[in-house]
Amino acid sequence: MDEEEQNVSQQRRRNMQAVRSRDTKPEIAVRKLLHRLGYRFRLQRSDLPGKPDIVLPRHRLAVFVHGCFWHRHNCKRATMPKTRTTFWEAKLSANVDRDARAMAALGKLGWRTVVIWECEIGDHQLLSDRINIALEPGTN
Repeated sequence: MDEEEQNVSQQRRRNMQAVRSRDTKPEIAVRKLLHRLGYRFRLQRSDLPGKPDIVLPRHRLAVFVHGCFWHRHNCKRATMPKTRTTFWEAKLSANVDRDARAMAALGKLGWRTVVIWECEIGDHQLLSDRINIALEPGTN
């Protein structure tokens, strides 16, 4: 491995270590919106499949706040890295498969689910509508 590749690898490592799994900006934005709408919730319920980011126990609703890159949303933020594409394709498709299994398991347990994508965070009306629709009886 030449010096340039090693520097890129070290920089990539620092970048990946900085990625957070909880209390991200999009997650905090959704929590603030839910609070403004008057909903009470719990965070990171590890006893539920997929460990949802936000759980509204009273409504049996699990909210997942997904990063577009990590969970393969169909938007411009879900780019594929130019290096180690085989690794990234496997990693990211495994994330998508895991998400589908978690949502199916939650559905079997009687929970409703909603996914909020990172790119949707700026549209508060869209988020409010998505939450309210998910909370309507007979949805999901």
